[in-house]
Amino acid sequence: MDNKQPNRRDFVKQSSLIAGSLIAAPFLSQATNFFSGSDNVIKVALIGCGGRGTGAAMQALLSKQNVKLVAMADAFRDRLDSCLKTLSADDVMESSGGKGNLRDKIDVPEERKFVGFDAYAKAIPLADVVILTTPPGFRPIHFEEAVKQNKHIFMEKPVATDPAGVQRVLAAAAIAKQKKLNVVVGLQRHYQNSYRELFKRKDQIGDIVSAQAWWNNDGVWVNKRKYSQTEMEYQMRNWYYFVWLCGDHITEQHIHNLDVINWFKGGYPVKAQGMGGRQVRKGKDNGEIFDHHFVEFTYADGSILNSQCRHIPGTMSKVDELFIGTKGKIQCGAANITDLKGNILYQYDTKLENNPYQTEHDELFASIAKGEYKFADAENGAKSTMTSILGRLATYSGQYSSVSLRLCGNKNLSKTEHLSY
Repeated sequence: MDNKQPNRRDFVKQSSLIAGSLIAAPFLSQATNFFSGSDNVIKVALIGCGGRGTGAAMQALLSKQNVKLVAMADAFRDRLDSCLKTLSADDVMESSGGKGNLRDKIDVPEERKFVGFDAYAKAIPLADVVILTTPPGFRPIHFEEAVKQNKHIFMEKPVATDPAGVQRVLAAAAIAKQKKLNVVVGLQRHYQNSYRELFKRKDQIGDIVSAQAWWNNDGVWVNKRKYSQTEMEYQMRNWYYFVWLCGDHITEQHIHNLDVINWFKGGYPVKAQGMGGRQVRKGKDNGEIFDHHFVEFTYADGSILNSQCRHIPGTMSKVDELFIGTKGKIQCGAANITDLKGNILYQYDTKLENNPYQTEHDELFASIAKGEYKFADAENGAKSTMTSILGRLATYSGQYSSVSLRLCGNKNLSKTEHLSY
């Protein structure tokens, strides 16, 4: 992230009624008595205990609701133990302006610590809400199971790494809607005050005719191979560099910017062409992903998004979005709207900015505590994920790639998503 925006990893360091007899009541409220126990605690299971999982669990526990972490699952025991140690630290609340620890909100005895590829299936039934933060390649399977088990869900982006995974998430998302299960996806700009205010005022620039999106920085961590590791363990511990687990950095990171463009445009690209490659990330620990992508996305109305993402040390860093309309421009990083001559029409007061990573959980758990159904992020999360995959297909192939996302099916039946590409 650029310095103007909060960072998930920095935060960690610092701080169902419609589907008939098959569905148990999904609302968590005193009236429905769906909470486990008489004190109406919202029980949480964490699936994926790495850095992002640790951060998401912390944010859930820091919400104002009566939340308790009751189960944890990961492929590796050391990751689970490290996560639990971080969450239980004495100074974990300092970044939020508080004092003390979260230990009274953590109840994960040994029998509710699950390790292995099937750990998710053992942890999910024990909770009211599940947090899905494993490497993205596993997300469709975990999301399907959480929906099947009638759980409210927070899941990280991207929600899949290939078109088949996107299909599975879209199908499960339709079922989650029928069951009225709240689903929040970690595309946090939707929960950031400045972006929400800019979105409200986007008509000030007229019709959006083009857009720019950037995620350019030095890159991320590398976990080198250890002598004792199997190939599977090595790839999972160095998951960012393998497409089946990560989706490439255009999908794992740049999805944020692409999603913002989709949000403001109110639609998704129908075709893309681009270029990319491996300029500096050529080592044996850099897997198979590219270190730069440049994609020209075309929307159904003919408007163009020029998108770039790069992981090359020593180059220009920029994480931002720009919209150009018939009457003006929206500059998301600067949080302002200008006319075509550069005169400021609206400037967001940055003193009012929030931490969107925390707000995601604050709003999700508040809705659950009230027995409300407010969040259905999975469909958009899947389609924005497909946008990033479309870009990846274009850069990998050097050819035009196209996609059709449309609803099909009988009106009286559950709608399912169909993709052709």
